[in-house]
Amino acid sequence: MGIKTGIQWATATWNPWMGCTKVSPACDNCYAESWMKRWGRDFNNISHSKSTFWDPEKWKEPQRIFVCSLSDFFHPVPDDWRYEAFEVMSRAPQHTYMILTKRPAIMSRWMGKISRLMRTNNIWLGVTAENQEQADKRIPLLLQIPAAVHFVSVEPMLGPVDLSRYLAGPNGNAIKCGCGWRESESGIVGATPEHEVCLVCTQNPQRFQPVRWVICGGESGPGARPMHPDWARSLRDQCAVARVPFFFKQWGEWTTDFHAGELLGAGIKYPAGCAVHHLPAGRSMWRVGKDFTGRLLDGREHNELPEVMRHGV
Repeated sequence: MGIKTGIQWATATWNPWMGCTKVSPACDNCYAESWMKRWGRDFNNISHSKSTFWDPEKWKEPQRIFVCSLSDFFHPVPDDWRYEAFEVMSRAPQHTYMILTKRPAIMSRWMGKISRLMRTNNIWLGVTAENQEQADKRIPLLLQIPAAVHFVSVEPMLGPVDLSRYLAGPNGNAIKCGCGWRESESGIVGATPEHEVCLVCTQNPQRFQPVRWVICGGESGPGARPMHPDWARSLRDQCAVARVPFFFKQWGEWTTDFHAGELLGAGIKYPAGCAVHHLPAGRSMWRVGKDFTGRLLDGREHNELPEVMRHGV
C-alpha cells in the first residue's frame, strides 16, 4: 500500500514489512490479514517489502503516515529492518510518523535504543486498547516512553473503555487518578500498594505525558462485532471533559435501529435479511455494512487532531 489511504486519520500508509501474529481480541478479525489473503499472501509470514521500504523519502509533501498498517512496527522482526526503517524516518523529517502497536513493551525497549540517534518530535506513539483490560495493560507502558504525541486507538471497540485516568486535564496535566501503577525493576508495569508513586498522575509529572489523542471505531469485515453506541458516547464525553481531541473513525458493520430507520426514511436501501443484535431496553443493532453505517456519532462527525498537527500537515 502506498501514499493513498482510506484511513481517515492518516494521509498515507507505509509498510516497510507486512504480516503479523495475533496477540489479543482486537486481532480476531484482522483487516490486514483479510487484505493479504485476497492477494494470496501468508499473513503469518512476516516479509520485508522491497518495493515500499524507502517510500517516505520519495514523498516531498508532508504526510501523516500510519506506519505498518499491514503489520505491527514492533512485531519481532530482524533488528536491521527496524534500524533501517528508523533511518528512513530520520532522512524524511517532513512527515509525521504515527506508530500504533499492541506490543508496547517491545516499543519501550526500541525507543530507548534509538532516542539519541534521531529526532523524535515527528514520531507519534500509540497503542490499541480494544477493551478495558488491554487499555490498562498497554497505556501505562506507552506513557513512560517519550513521544511528541501519545495516542490511543480504541478500534475495534469491543467493550466500554474508561480512559479518564490517562487523559490530559484542562491545564494540560494528567488527571490525578490514584491508580497505583509503577515501574518495577524488570520494566514491567503493574498494580502496587497505594503508597507507591504513581506514573500516570500528577504525583510524578516529570515522568508522565498524558494521552493527547483518542481514536474510536467499530469493527468491519467478516465476523465484525457490534459496538454499543453508549461505549462510543462515553469515550467522546471523557475526551470532551479532558479537552483531548477525539476522532470517530467509523461505526463499522453495525448500526443502531434508530440510524437504520433514518436510512430507510431517506430512501437509502441496504441489504435485505440483515443480522440483528439485540441491546438492553428493547433496542437493536443491525448489520447493514460499512458502506451504510457512516461516521456520524449523534448526528455529527468528529475529526479532531492534536494541536501540533494543525500547524503542520
